[in-house]
Amino acid sequence: MRRALENMPVKPQQLLVDAVTVPDVPIPQEAIIKGDAKSISIGAASIIAKVTRDRMMYEYAKKYPQYGFEKNVGYGTREHEEAIKKYGLCDIHRRSFTHKFYE
Repeated sequence: MRRALENMPVKPQQLLVDAVTVPDVPIPQEAIIKGDAKSISIGAASIIAKVTRDRMMYEYAKKYPQYGFEKNVGYGTREHEEAIKKYGLCDIHRRSFTHKFYE
């Protein structure tokens, strides 16, 4: 989120964020629990992010077919975890979510 903010040509006056705060950002922010259900802005951003991520995962599935990204879109399904155990982590795996596979 911080990187996205840094690259915005117009800086927002305030951030509405779903449940978390973004550290080290000099913009006032409000973390709203269940923000996607309470804020049209957060809900819309959530939908856009999900659709964008799904599209990215379909493209990654072409590069890394062994992980089944087109079916699990990166979520920790049993099939996906088995593929990680068999093939290891690839370049796109987020280490913050896959720590149990490389500790």
